[in-house]
Amino acid sequence: MSTTERQRSSARRESILGSRPGAFASARYVRITPMKARRVVDLVRGVPVDQALSILEFAPQAAAETVHKVLRSAVANAETTEGLDTHDLVVSVAQVDEGPTMKRWRPRAQGRATRINKRTSHITLAVEPAVSPAEPVKKAAKKAPAKKAAAKTAEPAKKTAKKAPAAKKSSTAAAAEKTGGEA
Repeated sequence: MSTTERQRSSARRESILGSRPGAFASARYVRITPMKARRVVDLVRGVPVDQALSILEFAPQAAAETVHKVLRSAVANAETTEGLDTHDLVVSVAQVDEGPTMKRWRPRAQGRATRINKRTSHITLAVEPAVSPAEPVKKAAKKAPAKKAAAKTAEPAKKTAKKAPAAKKSSTAAAAEKTGGEA
């Protein structure tokens, strides 16, 4: 089996992309907290690559620079190993996993010390070709309007007449009625 016939797949690629065409890149042990990195990664998930690169270039977050580098690497992998066109790619998988936490100690008042957690992240981005939208299939007309039309042609149900509210009598008329006199 020659190298060109060999399948380029690994267990890691299978778990990220499956059998779909595309490429991925990851940066491991990045010294940024996963929560901050996820804020940036959520901006580019499902976005075309050209647009995602411009979003990351101008994002004010510190993690945007690292995510930008990982995305450029994933695009380069797609071009070289898969032979895909850069302009047709979409960010399909964007995940940030928590790496090991470095624990440091900070001296505090009265001889105490508090722990400082320096968190790390594993950033993984995958790109794959955009699915060309198929022509929308026209759905059959709903049957609900037909039922309404049939109900209109049917004989309308008898409606009961509502009684009109009685007019209020003035206090002098009510007193005269009780006494039997006229107002």
